[in-house]
Amino acid sequence: MFEDLKPHLIELRKRLFISVLALIVCVIGCFGFWEFILAFISAPLKGALPEGSDIIFKEVTEPFFTAMKVAFIAGLLVACPVMFWQFWLFVAPGLYDNEKKFVIPFVFCATLMFFLGAAFCYYFVLPTGLHFLINFGGQLFLALPSIGEYVGFFTKLVIAFGLSFELPVISFFLAKIGLITDESLKAYFRYAVVGIFIFAAVMTPPDIFSQIMLAAPLIVLYALSIYIAKLVNPAQNDDEDDEDDEGTELEKSQNA
Repeated sequence: MFEDLKPHLIELRKRLFISVLALIVCVIGCFGFWEFILAFISAPLKGALPEGSDIIFKEVTEPFFTAMKVAFIAGLLVACPVMFWQFWLFVAPGLYDNEKKFVIPFVFCATLMFFLGAAFCYYFVLPTGLHFLINFGGQLFLALPSIGEYVGFFTKLVIAFGLSFELPVISFFLAKIGLITDESLKAYFRYAVVGIFIFAAVMTPPDIFSQIMLAAPLIVLYALSIYIAKLVNPAQNDDEDDEDDEGTELEKSQNA
C-alpha cells in the first residue's frame, strides 16, 4: 500500500516545495517595499481613528516583526497564481483529458476570487468594522492601537475572506469531476450554515459584528455554488431515473 502512495507523496512534496519557494521569493521581494505596503494596509485604521488618537508600537521588536508580517501577506498575494498552478498540477494526473483543459481557467478564477475576497474585506468590511469597534467607546477611552496587533488582525481577516471567496471555484471543480451536485449541496445546506458560522467565529475577532460580516457573504457564495453545480453537474430527479431504468429494460427486452 505504501508503495502505491509513494509516487503521490513524492509529487506532493515537489508541488509543496515549489509553492513554498515561490512564497519565500515573493516575501523577500515585498520586504523591500514594506513601508509603502504598510501605509496601504493601515489606511482603513487611520480613517477610523478619532481625532487625538494615533497608531503606536509597544515593544522594541514590534516594528521589525510588523515589517515581516507585511511582507508575508503581500508575498502570499503575489504568489497565489503559482500556488494555485501547483495545486492543479498535483491533481491533474487523476483527471480525464477533457477536464485537464480547465487548468488556465481554474488558476485565473481562483486567483481572481481570492483577490476579490481580499478587496471586499479591505474596502468594505474593514472600514465599516473598524469604525464601529473603535468609536463604540470613543467618548470614554483614547484609542491607541498597536500596529503589530492590527497587522495580525488585518492578515487573518484578509486571508479568511480570500479563502471564503474560493468556494464557487472549488464547487465548480468538484461538480465538474462529479463529486458534488446541486442536490447534495442543498441537502447539506443547514449543516453548511453551522459550519460557516463556526469558521467565521474562528477567523474573526470575538464580536458578532465581524462574524456576521464574514458569514453573510459565505452563505451567499454557498447559494451561488448550488447554482453553479446545477449548471455543471445537475442531479437527476426520480422521474428521469425511472425513465432511464425503463429505457434500459426496454433495450434489454428488444435485444433478447
